[in-house]
Amino acid sequence: MRILIATDAWHPQINGVVRTLTTVADAAKSLGVDISFLTPQSFPTVALPGYSDLRLALPSPGKISRLIEEADPDNIHIATEGPIGLLVRRYCRKRGLPFTTSFHTRFPEYISARLPIPESWVWAALRRFHRASRATMAATPALADELRERGFHHVVLWSRGVDTVLFRPHVTNLDLPRPIFLSVGRVAVEKNLEAFLSLDLPGTKVVVGDGPARIPLQRKYPQVVFLGAMSGERLADAYAAADVFVFPSKTDTFGLVLLEALASGVPVAAFPAPGPRDVIGASPVGVLSDDLRMACLAAQNISRESCREFALRHTWGASAQAFVGNIARTRDGMRHGGAEQVSPEHLHSFSGLQP
Repeated sequence: MRILIATDAWHPQINGVVRTLTTVADAAKSLGVDISFLTPQSFPTVALPGYSDLRLALPSPGKISRLIEEADPDNIHIATEGPIGLLVRRYCRKRGLPFTTSFHTRFPEYISARLPIPESWVWAALRRFHRASRATMAATPALADELRERGFHHVVLWSRGVDTVLFRPHVTNLDLPRPIFLSVGRVAVEKNLEAFLSLDLPGTKVVVGDGPARIPLQRKYPQVVFLGAMSGERLADAYAAADVFVFPSKTDTFGLVLLEALASGVPVAAFPAPGPRDVIGASPVGVLSDDLRMACLAAQNISRESCREFALRHTWGASAQAFVGNIARTRDGMRHGGAEQVSPEHLHSFSGLQP
């Protein structure tokens, strides 16, 4: 089976959407599935207002059509609601082609945090975008339930995984006073970072990541160590050196960084928001509380071994199975024969997969 994923989020961006799409594509190869991408790299781009390091694609309908026809996919998945996603959606609608979508980002909250646009207007636009989809994939049960309550149809689950080889407990040192309270992610207003940075905590607060709010936050909180954007082994070292991972966001739909921290043996402190609540639940690997300072201090007592064991249950292989299985179930029938046939055992559901 050949799947074409259309996405407005792509390299060199460092975020959960890009990591999810690229890692699932790699994992899907073992299922006999070939995933290719239609990305901003094929088009001219402009800087996104308020995010000078993010580029918005300027696709043309003609080139979108040509790229899709050259890819000749069996299935089309639209991962984002940006210009590329909109034109691919239009292409599919004009030709009566089925497609699936996924919901990665809580744009209503993000946009309302910057512009005087009611969240209800943005939710209405998102409903229209996803309405024609055969399946809208959500990362957690709580998000899936919320989307259904907001009038989205055909909502199914597509959970996430973590690279437990890269992110692992190991000896490393940031040469900073302990305990080290670490936060990783985009440094932007919607991440609610000040709820963490303003806390009175012992040791050192460390932020890994970049974004439009980094410079003003560095000036406001000079005692906080900002390490900038990291990836690969450098990021793995930063996780492993921490004592507690702090996740102040209340708007993330999942938070891959939660699993990366846990795979590194680092307990989590977070607000009881839908993302952390669904990822961690009642497992003894983190403390979720409206009192974030209390959560940070209490999380220091959690077993690092328990965190690692929890993360080992979340694989990218299972995530790829869920993604491919969701797509397979939306079609009236799969093509048969050759490499295009996906065996039933590869498409078995894991807990909570069914719509």
